[in-house]
Amino acid sequence: MTQEKQTSNGVEWKINVTNGSSKIIVQDSENIFTRFWNCFKGLFLKVWKFFQNAKNIGKNDPRKVFHCLKVGMALTIVSIFYYMKPLYEGVGGNAMWAIMTVVVVFENSVGSSIYKSLNRVCGTSLAGMLAFSVHWVANKSGDQYEPFIVGASVFLLASAATFSRFIPSVKQKFDYGAMIFILTFSLIAVSGYRVEKLFEMVHERIFTIIIGISLCIFVSMLICPIWAGGELHKLICSNMDKLANSLDGCVAEYFNHNNEEVSDKNLLGYKCVLTSKATEDSLANFARWEPAHGCFNFKHPWKQYLKIGASMRSVAYCIEALSSCIYAENQAPESIKKKLCNICLNLSSSSSTVVKELSKSIRTMKKPSNIDFLAEEMNTAVEELQDALKSLSNLHNQSNETDENSATMNRLFPLLEVIPVVTFSSLMIEIAERIKNVVKEVEELGELADFKEEKEVKVVEISRIEDDDDEETVKTLQRV
Repeated sequence: MTQEKQTSNGVEWKINVTNGSSKIIVQDSENIFTRFWNCFKGLFLKVWKFFQNAKNIGKNDPRKVFHCLKVGMALTIVSIFYYMKPLYEGVGGNAMWAIMTVVVVFENSVGSSIYKSLNRVCGTSLAGMLAFSVHWVANKSGDQYEPFIVGASVFLLASAATFSRFIPSVKQKFDYGAMIFILTFSLIAVSGYRVEKLFEMVHERIFTIIIGISLCIFVSMLICPIWAGGELHKLICSNMDKLANSLDGCVAEYFNHNNEEVSDKNLLGYKCVLTSKATEDSLANFARWEPAHGCFNFKHPWKQYLKIGASMRSVAYCIEALSSCIYAENQAPESIKKKLCNICLNLSSSSSTVVKELSKSIRTMKKPSNIDFLAEEMNTAVEELQDALKSLSNLHNQSNETDENSATMNRLFPLLEVIPVVTFSSLMIEIAERIKNVVKEVEELGELADFKEEKEVKVVEISRIEDDDDEETVKTLQRV
């Protein structure tokens, strides 16, 4: 039996136990208030953290804020067709399709908005014409066969359109249009069985969809536009700089150059290159739909950027293997590392300089005038490293013992000490070879995109003799 009793401090509970005694449990109201306050404080901190993250996102990329405002503006403008009676009567009850079109079509970049807009127009128009044709044939066949003709057409066309989405070329360019075709054809074909004025309904829906699409394209192109082509261009340049910094950082960390720790941002920059393939493919696909803008013509070779990205990833994979050597358990002695330290640092510096020069060339859209000289320096550094590796092969051949087994063991232990640094050096040589492929792809981009020739800098020396027989040399820089 349990009895409840009110106390001045809170609620008192008395419990009768089996031995005849009773036990009093007091639940203090102060504990309830503390628990409630802790829950409220935790919820408030989560909400505050959420708004702080949202603020940081908007601060880091203000274009996202402008995109939100553009979507709100487009929806407000298209809603006028519902607010104003003359416009509403002109498009009928299908004015809501214009609002739906803005919601599903308006994307962050201009290219993605145009891609979805054109796919929606083509898919809706084609589906509307086929649905109206099927309805006309079914209507002429009589009421008895009309449901079977409509059902069979929906089955065949929906199945064929769905299968087309598995074809790579169709999926890349018209996947969204195929989905809209299936949706529109099914809705119109099925609703046409009960709707008398089917042609007017199809006409009004296509008209309102065109209104929504036109508004999306107009707003996205004229108000703070974000071009997919420009984003791809900047992404490739940024990845090249990260690749070069990662190469320098890994080599400096391995040899502990200057006894300074390299930041994780430089060491792990290559991972951005490895994970950017999906973004590059998406931006390149959307960039093909964009009109000429800025420095990019309508037929700008966007596919070449994908080839450059693929070549950069092949370099990034080697840098990933290079970074794993830093934390490997089997390390070469410091004495052996010192013999290759300066040579490896020289090779990494020349290789990263080539990559940075390529990044500068793409960013400025100018052909680099000194890329051949920098590539030759990289090749010279590779040859120096190869000669240094050959000299290490003599470390385990210095034993003069007559016992064959003892001589073999003496050769084996120095060889095991050399293997880690030889592996690291071999990866650096492979990276230099793969960078040559990046140079080749960038040069091909320059030819296809008509990069301008970079103006060379010449040094002209002018000498003159003063009256006191002192000779002065004046150097002036003249840009040709």
